[in-house]
Amino acid sequence: MDDSNAAGAPEGEFDINADRLREECGVFGIFGHPEAAAITALGLHALQHRGQEAAGIVTYDGHRFNSERRMGMVGDAFSKASTIERLPGDRAIGHVRYSTTGETILRNVQPLFAELDSGGFAVAHNGNLTNALTLRRELIREGAIYQSTSDTEVVLHLVARSRRHSIIERYVEALRQIEGAYAFVVLSNKKLIGSRDPLGIRPLVIGQLDGHYILASETCALDIIGAHFIRDVDNGETVVISEQGLQSLRPFPPQPARPCIFEYIYFARPDSIVHGRSVYDVRKAMGAQLAKEVPLDADVVVPVPDSGVPAAIGYASASGIPFELGIIRNHYVGRTFIQPTQSVRELGVRMKHSANRAVVEGKRIVLLDDSIVRGTTSMKIVQMMRDAGAREVHFRISSPPITHPDYYGIDTPRRDKLLAATHSLEEMRDLIGADSLAFLSVDGIYRAMGCDGRNPLRPQFTDHCFTGDYPTTLTDLKGVDVRAQLSLLAETG
Repeated sequence: MDDSNAAGAPEGEFDINADRLREECGVFGIFGHPEAAAITALGLHALQHRGQEAAGIVTYDGHRFNSERRMGMVGDAFSKASTIERLPGDRAIGHVRYSTTGETILRNVQPLFAELDSGGFAVAHNGNLTNALTLRRELIREGAIYQSTSDTEVVLHLVARSRRHSIIERYVEALRQIEGAYAFVVLSNKKLIGSRDPLGIRPLVIGQLDGHYILASETCALDIIGAHFIRDVDNGETVVISEQGLQSLRPFPPQPARPCIFEYIYFARPDSIVHGRSVYDVRKAMGAQLAKEVPLDADVVVPVPDSGVPAAIGYASASGIPFELGIIRNHYVGRTFIQPTQSVRELGVRMKHSANRAVVEGKRIVLLDDSIVRGTTSMKIVQMMRDAGAREVHFRISSPPITHPDYYGIDTPRRDKLLAATHSLEEMRDLIGADSLAFLSVDGIYRAMGCDGRNPLRPQFTDHCFTGDYPTTLTDLKGVDVRAQLSLLAETG
């Protein structure tokens, strides 16, 4: 993916992986295990790709809730035994964060916690609530005191104000008032709760380790701890885990699921299984479908690391063009290197990624990446290949053009900043400097997902970034740029 300076690299430093759409968040929960905090930390480590700004864990030891929330990576925050020792208890929830709403400050780090009249209540959220601003204003007018600028906090207030009898009834009443995309894990005094929005836009799975139930954003978090996968939490389902076992609630009318297509394109780890599909196999299929749709005579297929690798393998297999690592990634360079002069800053292009001249020189190159957002990275990659002696550089994207912003937990620019929304295909090709440019079609991405003509191809997924078909109400927009509203709230909240 390509999103200018998204991950906060220092100004002047070029990092292919920083120049992308930002991930959403990752959630994890476990009930009844004596090493709940340590297992949660391992699960969050497996979900680190979903958010690198902050991490947090909340546990319950039968008497009190314990919380550790830190800025930075999971390994930095929870690697010390002393930190885990401050998190006693046999049940825990955790969260890795990238802020799609709210500032990057400690008070926004999840899980969020509140003491209610029924006991403690902690919540961690992956997604974005599209009516959170509207609800926030109403709650503040009624006297609510907010402690963060996160959209997730609205759930705490709705549960606290409910007049229903049980904590589950209060929580379900809160769910019925919110809109948008969510996968929640919640910890109360006696229960671990997991919920997905009615369309199942954000993922959540159920696993089990030594007889103890686990909730996680992806199956890779189960693999790291040796747990086995049971099933996905269904769209619109709430699961309640207690000492009595697992109970399933269906508080919403049934409707077809529409999971986010970007989980398969970019966000999920390649070794995860999402809704029964291997992410790695789907990405290879996207590359193979692209080769069928846009044939090309070239010498070598080169992935843009690391996200373009599976699609490039599929493209090479379907086209018969050899696959080679024409761009080498250096995994040992940190983000804190700041180049003192412009001439040295230019060399920063090669600090984390460099061309493999032996593969590239004199060749007709097919570059494979998963998406283009603003195009700034793509220009640098094309130039890198030309500097290494490539005779021709053809860019292929294993997803359709991104023409609409996301409001469900992915940090995309405004529409006027999306390259494909403001430029024709030929204008984009000219801007990035490639000899040719092609994207996978929308129907093609559905075929790669295994959809066929026996049923209507679209929509079976949340694909609004390509089609403009937003599957839920966007209450907070009302014709105004939501990011401007969020910035205002962050400044005044």
